[in-house]
Amino acid sequence: MKKFYIHFIVNYLEEEFFIKTYLNEYKNLMQLLREKVFLDDFGECQGTGKCGTCLIEISGITGNSQIMDRNEPNTLIKMGINHPNIRLSCQILVSPDLHNASITIIDKDAI
Repeated sequence: MKKFYIHFIVNYLEEEFFIKTYLNEYKNLMQLLREKVFLDDFGECQGTGKCGTCLIEISGITGNSQIMDRNEPNTLIKMGINHPNIRLSCQILVSPDLHNASITIIDKDAI
């Protein structure tokens, strides 16, 4: 069975990363970003959606990945964020929904 590769672009500190992954290689987008972009202090709550340290701006996602659920809406509201493209990367599964997406990692100190 042939693997379906998921490709997307990540921007961080004026650097562009071309990411290639596949379904189930990582549990969620936060883990992938930590490993492939080498981020410190990113995702301090380890994916529970409560700390807000894994903020991204994302466009071009499809399917169920567009839906915010679990702790994500409440955490973003507490942070004063009300923008549909700003998300917690820990709440987005690595799936074909990310194929051809564009992601910008948001510096938590800039908010």
